[in-house]
Amino acid sequence: MAETAFDLIVVGGGPGGYVAAIRAAQLGVKTAVVEREHLGGICLNWGCIPTKALLRSAEVGHLLRHADAYGFTAKDVSFDLKKVVKRSRDVAGQLSRGVGHLLKKNKVTVFDGQGRLAGTGKLKVEKDGKPVADLTAKSIILATGARARSLPGLEPDGKLVWTYKEAMVPETLPKSLLVVGSGAIGIEFASFYRDLGVAVTVVEVLDRVLPVEDEEISAFARKSFEKQGIKIHTAATVKGLKRGRDKVTAQIEGGGKSFEVSIERVILAVGIVGNVENLGLEEAGGRARGLRWVSRARFLWGLCWCLL
Repeated sequence: MAETAFDLIVVGGGPGGYVAAIRAAQLGVKTAVVEREHLGGICLNWGCIPTKALLRSAEVGHLLRHADAYGFTAKDVSFDLKKVVKRSRDVAGQLSRGVGHLLKKNKVTVFDGQGRLAGTGKLKVEKDGKPVADLTAKSIILATGARARSLPGLEPDGKLVWTYKEAMVPETLPKSLLVVGSGAIGIEFASFYRDLGVAVTVVEVLDRVLPVEDEEISAFARKSFEKQGIKIHTAATVKGLKRGRDKVTAQIEGGGKSFEVSIERVILAVGIVGNVENLGLEEAGGRARGLRWVSRARFLWGLCWCLL
């Protein structure tokens, strides 16, 4: 029977949660982690890490196609999409298992399931609707991460309209693609798919791509992406999508004009929203004691700390 009483419970095994748990255990705190999917969280399993693996494959292909510029000759360059995707998933899987090893090494108990607050210092854990454990702790940290944001009229369906998850594991390569949003997520996918030969269009509601970066970086990046062959529309919005059998027609407005773009797939990359549902927060309210949120800054710090 697994231990159910702890000094600290961390809900969420992502880069904020597992690092907090490991550090607490190193300081002598009896610690447990509750994770409903994959240790390492979205960043490691479906975000930063596997996308970089995809981009590395695309970069290798780009270098082979331009080998002559470096004094080499490469003929009949081709790629196997299944192997490209498999390499990315293998990288994520290896690192996720590494997180599990770190938690075990530091004597952190891991519970596989969804955690829900059940009163002061209490947490219920369930998996697929079945009870796993009733835990107690002096303190509870919520590090439940985030998921892809959706927009009315542009809801992803997993087939024609993708989130980052579907975009990361395509079974076949579309001939044309619309990326809604030009932040880090959108631009990474736009660059990856363009390097594989897909006709890519990017629509950004603000007046420049990578809007959270410095203006000089945004301007330089746009020139580079357009040179790569990506069509970019800034200060524009996607007003709606007409979904067909195997294609999508997007209605776009920008610069006082309205036009349509016909594409095979759409990637929705308009930011993220926090996972705060079904945690029992409504019942806990302001009466919860010993409850802490791990901030976004801690998430980023945690990832860097772990990889050092």
